[in-house]
Amino acid sequence: MSIERVTELPFLPERSQDAHKGTFGRVLIAAGSRGMSGAACLAGRGALRGGAGLVYVACPPEILPTVAAAEPSYLTIPLVEDLQGHIAETSLDILRIRAVGMSALAIGPGWGKSQGLQSLTRDLYEQIRQPMVLDADALNALAGSFDQLGRPHAGRVLTPHPGEFARMIDSDISTVQDNREDMSVDFAHRHNVVLVLKGAGTVVTDGKRLTVNPTGNPGMATGGTGDVLTGLIAALLAQGLEPFAAAQLGAWLHGLAGDLAAAERSQPGLIASDLPEFLPGAWKQYFSIQG
Repeated sequence: MSIERVTELPFLPERSQDAHKGTFGRVLIAAGSRGMSGAACLAGRGALRGGAGLVYVACPPEILPTVAAAEPSYLTIPLVEDLQGHIAETSLDILRIRAVGMSALAIGPGWGKSQGLQSLTRDLYEQIRQPMVLDADALNALAGSFDQLGRPHAGRVLTPHPGEFARMIDSDISTVQDNREDMSVDFAHRHNVVLVLKGAGTVVTDGKRLTVNPTGNPGMATGGTGDVLTGLIAALLAQGLEPFAAAQLGAWLHGLAGDLAAAERSQPGLIASDLPEFLPGAWKQYFSIQG
């Protein structure tokens, strides 16, 4: 199978003077659990700094006050939670209703693990008609079951780190790291998804095209940076980029924000919440390249 290697960044049109918040899409992010409110906050801020017009963060009621207080620019939606503080399976109806009118969704950051989340993830993957980013515990919930999933209604972008990808394909991390490109292409091709295999030289592929991201640094190896990427890619989907382009540009901007943050604050001093603050600088460099 011939793979096209992509090196040019996708084009995102400049904003027209008569644009309004609806012009740039609506993102719904289902994230967080007891003790993991930060994942929801970071994903929401990633989507905002990614340029989405409206961002909604859906989370368990127990953590909703924390999530709402962290950022006034997104809206919050209470879901149903189980006794352990996870999003309950019965939240499916709420999410299906609230998904109507959304441009893109993202699920998984900070979810934790439960039997109900496995069913919820599968139902959302198969039933939601908008493009969707799946990260973290949403990927863990589907590990080993991708061959049994029904064909989704729209594009799906999966953003595993090597450990999550190893679980998804019943392999081990060393094998994944030794075969990052080949295993990513094979998975994306077989399951008709865009795969973003994170790490040094993040691999982005839809099974036909492949790019290796040149931005980023070891300072980004800290908790929560992947949550920012999830929201950022969802925002680019909401603005109309097709899934491969959204994933490619999202990885590039995310890594460049990390490079800018490390230059000012050092790699050891970099934390995930720095990344949304440096995304504006990354955007400026992107538009200067585009001319």
